[in-house]
Amino acid sequence: MFPPLVTGMLTPIESLLGLRDRSAAGRPSHQSFREGNMPAASGVGLSNNGALERDAPVVEARGLVKHYGTTVAVAGVDLVVEKGSVFGVLGPNGSGKSTTVRLLLGLVRPDRGTIQLFGEPLSKRGADLLPRVGSVVETPSFVPYLSGRDNLRLMDRYTPRAGEAGVEQALRRVHLEDAAHRRFKTYSLGMKQRLGIAFAILRGPELIILDEPTNGLDPQGTREVRELIPQLAAEGRTIVLCSHLLHEVEQVCDRVAIFGAGRIVAEGRTADIIARRAELEVRIPEIDAAELALRESPWGQSLRREDGALYVSGPGSEGRSVNRFLVERGLFADVLRPVHQSLEEAFFELTAEGAT
Repeated sequence: MFPPLVTGMLTPIESLLGLRDRSAAGRPSHQSFREGNMPAASGVGLSNNGALERDAPVVEARGLVKHYGTTVAVAGVDLVVEKGSVFGVLGPNGSGKSTTVRLLLGLVRPDRGTIQLFGEPLSKRGADLLPRVGSVVETPSFVPYLSGRDNLRLMDRYTPRAGEAGVEQALRRVHLEDAAHRRFKTYSLGMKQRLGIAFAILRGPELIILDEPTNGLDPQGTREVRELIPQLAAEGRTIVLCSHLLHEVEQVCDRVAIFGAGRIVAEGRTADIIARRAELEVRIPEIDAAELALRESPWGQSLRREDGALYVSGPGSEGRSVNRFLVERGLFADVLRPVHQSLEEAFFELTAEGAT
């Protein structure tokens, strides 16, 4: 008797039904799945001539296009996710981010474009590549009359084995061990989400894709999941995090892609995206004289006055030059500090641009 598919989680049918042998050489062994000893691939290897070479990107998508009837859901997306990174995917409803994630998981096929996972084409090697991926997409569902622990045991029977130790470790990592004996149908939304994450990490996957992983969690649970994500990355996992909680992404993600109208409107290091509209705040007693002087300076075009302060566009490194400019004119600032927009401000600005 085969187990049911887990709604919202990626488990390739061949693997789930046990139709193909997953013990091929070179695949991580999940028999020894002890806390602190999760299998992780090396990031650097040797080429045929003995030179060091880095792993291929874990995810590489080029020119992805997807239509639903006359609606263009994804319009030419290029995306690269490097090994060991925590990559945030942001975007308003209808921006194409959820469709892109489904394309990466093989849940839908692109109309155009290519996807590679671990340096190999998903279209040709999906049955071999997808068992190396763990995911939670939307709200996970399990067998309602089984306990959380027994649900994981059931799924473990039909996937590359983590074993009993792996099941218990996964439950501990999402802080569900005390409720593991309870039936799934009695779980709150947050507990169901935790069990979904436990299943996603059960087999020690190399790539983990989490769609709104803190959905339904209380503040304590949200904090615990937020702490778990960088721990998984530190073990060599690669994390793709889709979230509408911008402060969550800002805290845990190394890089971020912001979607708008089916395209990526900004992609890069989270700190760089936040700094793209950096300003210097200048508070000075002689504000009128300072404004007049700065209007005639190289920063004049970007100067603005607001709430008793002057704001000059530029990175924090410009502060020394602005300060010297003012001092040479006998003007001494009380406050001169960099001000960065938040990720939320950058998000709304960029998605508004992408929708036009």
